[in-house]
Amino acid sequence: MNGLFLRLSKTQVVLCAGNHDYLKKDSYYRTFPWAKHVHMILSNDWESVELPEIGAAVYGFSYESREREDRPYAGKKARGKQPAEILMIHGGDERHVPVKKEEILQLGYDYVALGHIHKPQNIVPGKMAYCGALEPVDKNDMGKHGYIYGEIKDKKCRIKFVPSAVREYIHAEVLAAENMSGSELKEKIKKLIEEKGIENIYKILITGFRSPDILFDLEAMDVYGNIVELLDDTKPSFNFEKIKIQNKGNILGELIEQLEGYGEESPQYRAMCEGVQALMETRRD
Repeated sequence: MNGLFLRLSKTQVVLCAGNHDYLKKDSYYRTFPWAKHVHMILSNDWESVELPEIGAAVYGFSYESREREDRPYAGKKARGKQPAEILMIHGGDERHVPVKKEEILQLGYDYVALGHIHKPQNIVPGKMAYCGALEPVDKNDMGKHGYIYGEIKDKKCRIKFVPSAVREYIHAEVLAAENMSGSELKEKIKKLIEEKGIENIYKILITGFRSPDILFDLEAMDVYGNIVELLDDTKPSFNFEKIKIQNKGNILGELIEQLEGYGEESPQYRAMCEGVQALMETRRD
């Protein structure tokens, strides 16, 4: 990271340690010689970094454990050391520095930079925001990711979110048709990924109906190698009325008679589908 920061010629960098990289007693953060324009906040309580060359002061704290339920910002008002006063807080839930919006706004900072929550969130327009993770970090971390660009002038702050992530995690649903073959479904999934971007990573749910005799080969559907989860939630398309008439008086006919009439989204309908399929497979065996 220090090597990357060395590429910056006109930027001052201020860092704090959060719950994942907290300051242990032997933490390398405590002794590492950062570049001159990189400033690491090492205080567990409160610390300020003054940057007179750009007329700014940044206030913040670092974690010394994985969790902290206190609010180290409480009562710590902006001190007016520089024209622009910025507060950094890593937290936002009950086990990681609860963020009390109204309390923080009373402290008088020009901008409050929030971290810990992966999804970008504008808490108070032009005043307080989560930038989120620069890149999505797991398959449920959906949506745009990037950074916040801000400008403070004459005690007024303007910010905007700038998307910059190389790829996104996308959850998508693919509807299977009753007579669709495995190769046709594969082509449909392929087209969906091409439309939304082959650079992205996908979690796909297959819904709809399929022929009772078809079992989709899910491993073959990952054409571009960017599907992290592919689930088949299709239902077999049985002619229940015909099967009931053909099996009147036996367990298969009785099953349909007891469960028919419920909507396709009901647990009863699903039970009927699964029960009929199981009994039909037993007959084939």
